[in-house]
Amino acid sequence: MAKDLLVEYEGKPCYEIKIRDSFSELLPAMLHLNLNAARRVCIVTDSNVSKLYLSEVASILSEGFSEVKTFEFPEGESSKNLSVVEKLYGELIKWRFDRNDLLIALGGGVTGDMTGFAAATYLRGIDFIQIPTTLLSQVDSSIGGKTGVDYMQYKNMVGAFYMPKLVFINTSVLKTLPNEQFASGMAEVIKHGLIRNKIYYKWLRDNFQKINDKDPETLEIMIFESCQVKKEVVENDPTEKGERAVLNFGHTIGHAIEKLSDFSLYHGQCVAKGSVCSAYISYKRGYISMEDYMQIVDTFEEFNLDTTIDTKLDVETIIETTKSDKKMVGDKIKFVTLHGIGRAYLDMDVSDEEMLYSIANAMGLSVDGEGI
Repeated sequence: MAKDLLVEYEGKPCYEIKIRDSFSELLPAMLHLNLNAARRVCIVTDSNVSKLYLSEVASILSEGFSEVKTFEFPEGESSKNLSVVEKLYGELIKWRFDRNDLLIALGGGVTGDMTGFAAATYLRGIDFIQIPTTLLSQVDSSIGGKTGVDYMQYKNMVGAFYMPKLVFINTSVLKTLPNEQFASGMAEVIKHGLIRNKIYYKWLRDNFQKINDKDPETLEIMIFESCQVKKEVVENDPTEKGERAVLNFGHTIGHAIEKLSDFSLYHGQCVAKGSVCSAYISYKRGYISMEDYMQIVDTFEEFNLDTTIDTKLDVETIIETTKSDKKMVGDKIKFVTLHGIGRAYLDMDVSDEEMLYSIANAMGLSVDGEGI
């Protein structure tokens, strides 16, 4: 069943999220945007996705556009940098792409973030479209206009808020998604329930087997509901001046673990660990019950996400790494806690000690006799 969502920006319609089970409606969806049929398009994708879907998407688009170019880069977070973007700029200049032409991000979060950043900055801005092919990118990174690249050891340090013209989600691509990447996306899905929708969170728990089995109808409902949460939050705060920061639940400690593991873990795997730490702090502050905390741990585990933190990582180093996060305000960390399931709030006063206890707990360690 086809599902559509309209995302508004500053109170005005901005772009649609179209959820389908194939690419068959991709070209009509693009032509509906009144794009000039003479426009040229460049599909940006990574070395993994290109083998699976580049030929099909390029063939579809060739029916509606005068020229279809492709730009491929090595898959992985290590490619999400200014050097790869510069190579893309070089190709666009060589092909004489102008402001009437179009970039298409075909892939996961790395592809979407980097293509969006290139679109925002090439000729001071050309149009782009998101075609996310991972669960994480379908429910999270393709929505909301955040674009960017990593700089040195800093994740997403260079970027821009730049809205796509369309987000086209083909749920059938999840059939080819490796289980670890699917689980990684589930961390963001679970997060959406925890921060904004208690009923949705319960639905996820009730349907965990169908979701893990990748039942098509169940996945379509899940993706729609997660997109709905993300849409509502970014509409209220498109440039992250307040409420949108709650989407970073689990990300402060999660990003630190991601960096310190040299990106050997998927983003969602790290978010799961960070989310459990945030839930632990929420529990210790009395915002949620022990039962809620334990259920949160169980939920991540049910979706094949390990919530423990490797004891090879140094607790103090993790805490220090959180201080280099771009979400710092002065010397304060924007930390997100739960004040109940489905109710997330921004806390600017989470202490190093609280983070230390939460990380140690996730490592299975006891600090000064403190433990759950």
